[in-house]
Amino acid sequence: MGAPFKLVQPSAEYLSAYVAALERGWSWDTVRGKVAADEELELIRKDSAAFLASLAIRRPEGAMVTLPDGTQVPRLPGLRRWMWDGEFCGAIGFRWQDGTEALPPHVLGHIGYTVVPWKQRMGCATRALGLILPLAKEEGLRYVELTTDPANVASQRVIEANGGVLHERFTKPEAFGSTPGLRYRIALERIADGS
Repeated sequence: MGAPFKLVQPSAEYLSAYVAALERGWSWDTVRGKVAADEELELIRKDSAAFLASLAIRRPEGAMVTLPDGTQVPRLPGLRRWMWDGEFCGAIGFRWQDGTEALPPHVLGHIGYTVVPWKQRMGCATRALGLILPLAKEEGLRYVELTTDPANVASQRVIEANGGVLHERFTKPEAFGSTPGLRYRIALERIADGS
């Protein structure tokens, strides 16, 4: 049986497992997929310490993010954690704007997650979301929003298992293909403070 499930700070200790997942075709970026995975592999090969340091910056100054249509926008404050059960399971990220729950139009939700295919349907995403919610509460947010596709029933169940309630049906911005989406909210007042 594997080690207990936890979220870990991206670090050299876990990097080889992260690289192996990228090389197997998994990507943290579920929209840009292989292109984003290849970009990360190149960054890691060039300077793995710099790559890891970039993930540790909670409030980036001047850092940019590439949207699916190639547009670059300023990176919001945020953090990324890797899912770990003795093996790499996936990643979860949380982003925010200080002092408000509002997000820019190009940011679909506060939290995004993805599980490697060989660890799916094992509860990893549900546990990871539950573990990151106290970190969102520490930033002073009253709620977080998460989005998913109408056909992604598994993701809807993950969100609902953590107290998510459907807030609205919407059309994603053009940069994301103008496709239908579902926006959920999770109220954070019931979440225990993290440690």
